Amino acid sequence: MSAREWIVGIHAVSELLRRHPEDVHELLLQQERSDQRIDEVRELAKELGLVFKVVPRAELEKRIAGDSKSSGKSGADRRQGKTGPVHQGVAALCQWRDTVKDEAFLTALLDKLPHPPLLLILDEVTDPHNLGACLRTADAAGVDAVIVPKDNSATLNLTVRKVASGAAEKVNLVAVTNLSRTMAALQQRGIWISGAAGEATQSLYEADLTGPRAIAMGSEGKGLRRLTREHCDFLISIPMAGAVSSLNVSVATGVFLFEAIRQRSGN
Repeated sequence: MSAREWIVGIHAVSELLRRHPEDVHELLLQQERSDQRIDEVRELAKELGLVFKVVPRAELEKRIAGDSKSSGKSGADRRQGKTGPVHQGVAALCQWRDTVKDEAFLTALLDKLPHPPLLLILDEVTDPHNLGACLRTADAAGVDAVIVPKDNSATLNLTVRKVASGAAEKVNLVAVTNLSRTMAALQQRGIWISGAAGEATQSLYEADLTGPRAIAMGSEGKGLRRLTREHCDFLISIPMAGAVSSLNVSVATGVFLFEAIRQRSGN
């Protein structure tokens, strides 16, 4: 990730202002927009004592696209700032601290949790759109931490933050050196690991997802790696009634997590 990046969109920028206003170097608001949502961002910036600029849409998009090019972002990332529906009239230039957590943080978190943990393990999810969507779903489901391997996973870049709509600033994202070893350590703590596998004979709706639980989701197209599968206590599947044999990983993650929430709430 480059030293500075543009974060765009009302949800993502608002969450950034609430949680890490010190990271904001420049805040731009679109001149042509005047509505309640943009006014809320404006008022939040004033409360925090942040200076912002009101600029024409053309200048806003030029700044986002130009700075993205100069920082060496991919074409996919550059396209994030080129259309109104994406930036929604709000952009913040930030210098990021590294917010990805490590194994020591995970251990300390689990030591002090006042409730049975609910964890999400993402095994080599490399698409930033999928990682962002998974983080957003994890936040909505109240997941305590999302665990990913350090290698062969999407990084917490602009695209991830934009898709996550602020959840990237709230969810504990933990990158571990050895995923299998981490899973074994979780099991030693009494955390059961349920892995998603399309060929599994046990249905999600027959499985017990209560108590200390981690849900492991595989990568796009490949699913769980062999070693990850072997470290799961159970393999479960989503019953599929149509012609499609599998779901996108972020969609499947939502199905698994909210079934777990349903069971854990006693409904």
